[in-house]
Amino acid sequence: MIRKVLLPALAFVFVLALWGCGPSTKPEAAKGGEMMRLELKSSAFAEGGTIPKKYTCDGQNISPPLSWTAPPKGTNSLALVCDDPDAPGGVWVHWVLFGLAPETKELPEAISPQEVVLGGAKQGRNDFGKLGYGGPCPPRERPAHRYFFRLYALDFQPNLKAGATKQELLKAIQGHILAEGQLMGRYER
Repeated sequence: MIRKVLLPALAFVFVLALWGCGPSTKPEAAKGGEMMRLELKSSAFAEGGTIPKKYTCDGQNISPPLSWTAPPKGTNSLALVCDDPDAPGGVWVHWVLFGLAPETKELPEAISPQEVVLGGAKQGRNDFGKLGYGGPCPPRERPAHRYFFRLYALDFQPNLKAGATKQELLKAIQGHILAEGQLMGRYER
């Protein structure tokens, strides 16, 4: 009688133990640890707030100032992507920047649209077909679009040339992300 009850119970415990060893649904860092969050913010707008006209195609079309918390130990470089998932034709890329030194904690406004900036960081090509930042420029008379700035702390230096696309950068950094941060701003015309 005891054997009939114990064997199914032990089998159930064994299955539960194996199930717990499966892949986690939580994001993991490149080295197999828990993904650290970076706090990304701007002195120009708050999380979910309106991006000032100055940083859009209706203004000076310059990049906004950004700052963030210290990345984790082992960070070799930082990368930044800004895109608009609300664009009529799908996600529209506004900025690709990579190879930032790991000790960098902020970006001033108006990063020059050159291939190499800030002591060696490279700028990619945005969906306007240009290097560097291209500000929000949504269609008129539509609801506000969301613009996501995403910062990645990486355990390596991406071996990409200036002018790389967002897709090329994301493919290159896959499996190398130690921490991420995100800031979302809105803009409508």
